[in-house]
Amino acid sequence: MATYINIAEPSRATVDPNRFSLWELGFRPFYLLASSFTALSIVLWALQYSGFFSYAYLQGPMWHAHEMIFGFVLPVIVGFLLTAGRSWSGLKTLNGWPLMMLALLWLVARVLILTPWSWAAAVANTLFPLSAAFALAVPFYKARAQRNYFLPGLLVLMAIVSTSIHATALGLLDFPVWLGIRLALDVVLFIIITIAGRVVPMFTNNGVQGAQAGRHPLLEKLAPASILALFLADAIQFSGAVFGVLLVVAGIIHGSRLYLWQPLKTFRNPLVWILHIAYAWIVVHLLLRSLFEFSLIDSSLATHALTTGVIGSITIGMMTRTAKGHTGRALKANLFDIGSFILIQAAAITRVFVPMLAPVYMMQSVLWAAVFWSAAYGLYAVRYWPVLTRARLDGKPG
Repeated sequence: MATYINIAEPSRATVDPNRFSLWELGFRPFYLLASSFTALSIVLWALQYSGFFSYAYLQGPMWHAHEMIFGFVLPVIVGFLLTAGRSWSGLKTLNGWPLMMLALLWLVARVLILTPWSWAAAVANTLFPLSAAFALAVPFYKARAQRNYFLPGLLVLMAIVSTSIHATALGLLDFPVWLGIRLALDVVLFIIITIAGRVVPMFTNNGVQGAQAGRHPLLEKLAPASILALFLADAIQFSGAVFGVLLVVAGIIHGSRLYLWQPLKTFRNPLVWILHIAYAWIVVHLLLRSLFEFSLIDSSLATHALTTGVIGSITIGMMTRTAKGHTGRALKANLFDIGSFILIQAAAITRVFVPMLAPVYMMQSVLWAAVFWSAAYGLYAVRYWPVLTRARLDGKPG
């Protein structure tokens, strides 16, 4: 006969709300570091784009692209997975000194990329996703959480892509460096559609009265398969009209998936509609990539529909909701949250559609999009500093 020990949760009255808690769970340091970093780095990129200065190792757009992926998106993914991994495995994930060391490795990689020490930058930027993959794989393996084994694998794949980018920059590998960026973005997109499929319908049904967001078994197979096919097509540099048609099909698949989540019912809950808008940008991204394959638009418009639209929206949406939920706060957006959501949409619309409709305003669109982006994530960093560094309000661990 099993014996259960009931351990009472601490009451709200016993919680010290000012206890420093930054290193208690993965989302705390990485959300704060990523939001602060991207608010600053986009300003630096805007200055560089305007011709004020350049950096020592990765130059120009390559620095911007690399740091948006490995300096901003990747730590958010790592923070989210280390947090969700605790629930998915039922075991503790990194906290305390090990978590601090992982964050320090990320920070060292960010600094080294600005120096002439290219080899050290390459090593640090490869070690970070590898270390995060190991930290995630251990609890998954111990819990035999086979459904999640692919997630550490995707982080290893990010490390491989990072290695290829740096090896090319160092002259060790004859590999199109922009192809590495494209493949990294495909991996990020695969992670996004996988996580979104798990949480967006649940968040919708829990947060919107009367919503019945659902899933169709066939779409749940076709959605990840379409992004995997996109990755493979990019890897072999497949292009042309046939690829353009396949991208339209992929857009229809993801649009149908979003339709089943009932996005039109979410407008009263900003914490939910921001996630639906983010997923809608996936459809826009795929359709714009199709237009590029037919030589109708510039490829950067499709790329920024993904980076600014999809990634910018879903990142700030997930960081806001999970920060509230995992610190014992009410799942309700305030004016600061709504303001940051609107600023991100302004950044995406300005960066994608202004140069599409009026190419002569490309410079202005880049600069204004940078202002909107940095304002959104700067607002998040300032607003959530006390949330991410202090103890949960309900006294629970994490």
